Amino acid sequence: MAADEATVRVDSWIWSVRLTKTRSLAASACKAGHVRVNGDRAKPAQVVRPGDEVRLRHAGRERIVVVKQLVRKRVGAPVAAECYVDKSPPPPPRADALAAGVRDRGAGRPTKRDRRELERLRGLRDAP
Repeated sequence: MAADEATVRVDSWIWSVRLTKTRSLAASACKAGHVRVNGDRAKPAQVVRPGDEVRLRHAGRERIVVVKQLVRKRVGAPVAAECYVDKSPPPPPRADALAAGVRDRGAGRPTKRDRRELERLRGLRDAP
């Protein structure tokens, strides 16, 4: 049984073009349903071809890429960027991320009152 040269496994391709750090993370994302190929949930062994749209939910954001070139082995970042067309929405600005509350050293655990004030500041709780 000869392997078709015009296809690559989706988990291998995601790892090869540096969308995930490891191939096992890519396979886990596929098994968890975080990867879609042309709108359908993808298993790790599903094949991708040039022109396929791959959607990956990873690290708190969704990446939408169109396969431009197939690679079987992990490549450098400049080469990886040429293997797909990125149609992802821009990541949220870092300024929107809430800063963690900083407590004085040795102040101990926050009291219930402190916790409620922090939640009110963060907008997680309505004012009394």
